[in-house]
Amino acid sequence: MVVGQRRFVQTMRKAGADMDDLKEVNREAAGIALPAVRSLAPRGRTGRLAGSLRVGATRRAGVIRAGRKAVPYAGPINYGWPARHIRPRLFVNTGVTSTESQWRQVYKDFIEKTMKQVKGK
Repeated sequence: MVVGQRRFVQTMRKAGADMDDLKEVNREAAGIALPAVRSLAPRGRTGRLAGSLRVGATRRAGVIRAGRKAVPYAGPINYGWPARHIRPRLFVNTGVTSTESQWRQVYKDFIEKTMKQVKGK
């Protein structure tokens, strides 16, 4: 999550900027973090958890999704489940944090480009 993104989007909309590109920027940022997350994902007997990792995006956020119907344990593996004595692995959180300098640059570039477009109008 980028701090101040909501306010940035509101300000740019008011200035007349086209914010449809933000969804692709969010997807690109999540895509940058995905290999690091995948490399940190625990490998069980099947490797299904790592194989279930994928990128999603909206205008508000880039998302790394883990799990699906056949892999319902992704959340408990990442965040833990104390009642079942499952300790948190935080592989998604760690992977995203470790690549922050790379995906943050994508947002900086987008902000600069958008600011130039708004100033040019």
